[in-house]
Amino acid sequence: MGGCVNLSSNLPSSMSNTPNSDSSRTAGVLAPPPFILLGALAGGLIIQIVTPRPLFTHPTLGRVIGALLILLGLALSIAVVHFFRQVGTPVSPGQPSHHLVVTGLYRFSRNPDYLGQMLLYGGIALLVNSQWVLLTLLPAFLLIRCGVIAREEKYLEDLFGEEYRRYRQRVRRWL
Repeated sequence: MGGCVNLSSNLPSSMSNTPNSDSSRTAGVLAPPPFILLGALAGGLIIQIVTPRPLFTHPTLGRVIGALLILLGLALSIAVVHFFRQVGTPVSPGQPSHHLVVTGLYRFSRNPDYLGQMLLYGGIALLVNSQWVLLTLLPAFLLIRCGVIAREEKYLEDLFGEEYRRYRQRVRRWL
């Protein structure tokens, strides 16, 4: 899993990454990335309230950049929903995939939705001017990388085989 601990051996068989012809099989992700990011955001905001640590003494520029990152992140995530609906496959990693999405933003990144969600999160950190919110993005990123993306990649390779392997060779994980 590229530097991630293999946690799938402890999952119930319905969530494991072992090949299975059952069309209801999913990637068995740790949690949906928005929930991971919301948990990290809540943790960062609580720490910020208890021990305030601003990013900037004059936060105006940070807030402007933060707002732009939020808009960019939302645009990426909205576009992803559009591409998934266009090919008729669910966006949620908790549902079985029907088609491999390789068009649109997916020509440039294998994870534009997660990139968008992290840009949104980073924008919020700048907007609220909080070191703690920005710092809690790191553990959230690691959880998404190892508990979501690594499992999705294994699932997609099992499901789509050579088509996914060619796609993975052609397109970078992030940018």
